[in-house]
Amino acid sequence: MSEPTATQHHPKFQTRKPEQDAVDYEMQTYTRGLDFERPPLTFQADKWEELACSRMSADSKGYVYGSAGVRETTDKNRSAFRRWSIVPNRLVKYDGFPDLTTEIFGEKMVAPIAMAPVGVLKIFNPEGEVAAAKAAAKEAIPYILSTASSTSIEDTAAANGPNSQRWYQLYWPSREHDDITISLLERANNAGFTALFVTLDTYILGWRPEDMDNGYNPFMRADRTGVELGMTDPVFRKQFKARHGVDVERKMETAAPEWMRTIFPGESHSWEDVEFLQKHWHGPIVLKGIQSLADARKAVEIGVQGVVVSNHGGRQLDGGNSSLGVLPHIVDAVGDRLTIFFDSGIQSGADIAKAMALGADCVLIGRPYVYGLALGGEKGVEHVLKSLVGELELTLHLSGVPSVQKKDLNRAVLVREEALFESVKGVGLR
Repeated sequence: MSEPTATQHHPKFQTRKPEQDAVDYEMQTYTRGLDFERPPLTFQADKWEELACSRMSADSKGYVYGSAGVRETTDKNRSAFRRWSIVPNRLVKYDGFPDLTTEIFGEKMVAPIAMAPVGVLKIFNPEGEVAAAKAAAKEAIPYILSTASSTSIEDTAAANGPNSQRWYQLYWPSREHDDITISLLERANNAGFTALFVTLDTYILGWRPEDMDNGYNPFMRADRTGVELGMTDPVFRKQFKARHGVDVERKMETAAPEWMRTIFPGESHSWEDVEFLQKHWHGPIVLKGIQSLADARKAVEIGVQGVVVSNHGGRQLDGGNSSLGVLPHIVDAVGDRLTIFFDSGIQSGADIAKAMALGADCVLIGRPYVYGLALGGEKGVEHVLKSLVGELELTLHLSGVPSVQKKDLNRAVLVREEALFESVKGVGLR
């Protein structure tokens, strides 16, 4: 199967640059500090979560911070990063700062990161997906729209603007609703979304204690939060009216849970079903939620273009393995035949560097940008994206790594922290 590229189907696409360089953003902050001006949002990445959660309602905090079960998978995701350490090289001479540019599916990117698909963003800020998509465009970072969004496909695309990079994530309806799936794919394609990310691990919501303690499921409520793509879908609307005799707006208490059951059908699809998506989507297809070598190899076999090594940030299955832990094994198995995306546990620019060194082609940012949205709306998302790119750039620069290309950023720059102590033969340094 030939490898489709996004630009084949959207020839007007042009690579954009961020409105302000991340390192310039750092220096601007120091310059303003000369007049005792302090930034409105902290640069301490490990504080974003705490500060955002202190401002959120119990419902919104539970939804984004909460995880499956007792947070074992989530905790493993974070601790996995601390098991790897960056070993800096000195007296490495190259021009300027490290080159962060890369290329994914024929699209040139200013940095190897994209915004992960996160739904129901209006529960964190009234502007929701519009604010996030605008910030993505300003920072020239690809935006992935979730099927569970609180803003329509078309309105999100308009906010993201012409020539911006945007991809679409599908929560896949059951095969009895193939007509709805086709409608979603056609709408995304027509709105300029160039790659399809198919989430495999969320055909039903996981056991999420915080959400259950709050009695909160945003997909069952009559306020359109989390179900806007369904409420604006012409096929779903037509079918709903045929069943109930009224438009969805007249009976939202019924329409919302019906859409929830459509996109979270309770049963998984099969590998054979992917062929249906390949017939109806003519750009790259990426399978999100891969955690085993067998599944990664199967993805190659069926002819998709990429996978996301992801455990949904620990929000679906508790007791699972860390996403970072399995990443290098999947890279070794299929990395030369698939584009490898990574998410789950990313908190900082150093984390991005480690995931890239372990073989990821692109890293997806989820919770951090949501916290930025909760703290400062569009500007908050911009701040998080600038901060992550800036820290990645300086992390590489201070490590003597001239680019994010695999020839420069690879496992040779990492060491297992435990191994440093295991290998010591004597006591002390001579």
